[in-house]
Amino acid sequence: MDNIREQYLVKKKPFYQPQHDEVELYEAAYAARLPVMIKGPTGCGKSRFIEYMAWKLGKPLISVACNEDMTASDLVGRYLLDAEGTRWLDGPLTMAARIGAICYLDEIVEARQDTTVVIHPLTDHRRSLPLDKKGELVEAHPDFQLVISYNPGYQSLMKDLKQSTKQRFAAFEFDYPDPDVETEIVANETGVDRDVAARLVKIGIAARNLKGHGLDEGISTRLLVYAATLIRQGISPRAACRMALVRPITDDADIRDTLDHAIDAAFEA
Repeated sequence: MDNIREQYLVKKKPFYQPQHDEVELYEAAYAARLPVMIKGPTGCGKSRFIEYMAWKLGKPLISVACNEDMTASDLVGRYLLDAEGTRWLDGPLTMAARIGAICYLDEIVEARQDTTVVIHPLTDHRRSLPLDKKGELVEAHPDFQLVISYNPGYQSLMKDLKQSTKQRFAAFEFDYPDPDVETEIVANETGVDRDVAARLVKIGIAARNLKGHGLDEGISTRLLVYAATLIRQGISPRAACRMALVRPITDDADIRDTLDHAIDAAFEA
């Protein structure tokens, strides 16, 4: 079991720039083994935060990218047929419960509601996971914690968590960092100088102001890092920004022109 735990440890410190008191709040939630829900827009640092906290706490991390085709068996496990007959293979949720890992279900609303119900017994006083197909009840390791995340901006009647699920979690609400913090993140992640990072952040803010006015989602911190990475590779700032910041988020010609003008203004001589 120790060898398996070792495989899932975050061995290199991830760069994470705290925005408020989320580190201390998460440490308190983990100390009480409360299940945690993190809400926030795409690319604002939710996954990086959990990776950082797993490193800081010295706990293994098992991450799952949820999708609409994911079944309960994908999370819990299934029987497989091989040359020696059938054998049981634990899913990531069961593995995390056994070894005492932080299990991170990313974009949980993408999974079907009948799939997410399987997490309920792990999020209350029971802290257990019934494996009906195997006839086993897995008691969660004392170090186990469940963390889920999703983007409220993409909520709909068809893609939302049931109240019976939401009210099992303590919640954090993330947003894009303040300009100074975001500038620091972009500069540290990529090695560009702070002036270039600040100009990229300025473009990001301009795009976020268009959310709901032609854009479904603004430019994420992740995309700002992509643009800065291209600039570090020798691509001109204007070309890097058009490639990494504008073309991925919109096909609307008017919105593209507006953002292209913002790029030209940010990087004018």
